[in-house]
Amino acid sequence: MTEITHGASPEADLASRSSLYAEFLAEREEILRHKWIESEKLGSDIGFERALIDWTRHHRARWRLDRRQVRLA
Repeated sequence: MTEITHGASPEADLASRSSLYAEFLAEREEILRHKWIESEKLGSDIGFERALIDWTRHHRARWRLDRRQVRLA
């Protein structure tokens, strides 16, 4: 059985400093925002998977380009 420790593990600390993890969290936030907007339009929850696929197909490339431009500015 594993012990539950209080405080940050080395893995959690590494994840909190990782730029890749930060990008993942930012992208996830955009997908959740897209899910909310599209669900409101339809009047029912579209679900995360549908929002993920739709956002990836229609918005991800532009979102990533915009993020790169902001970081370079």
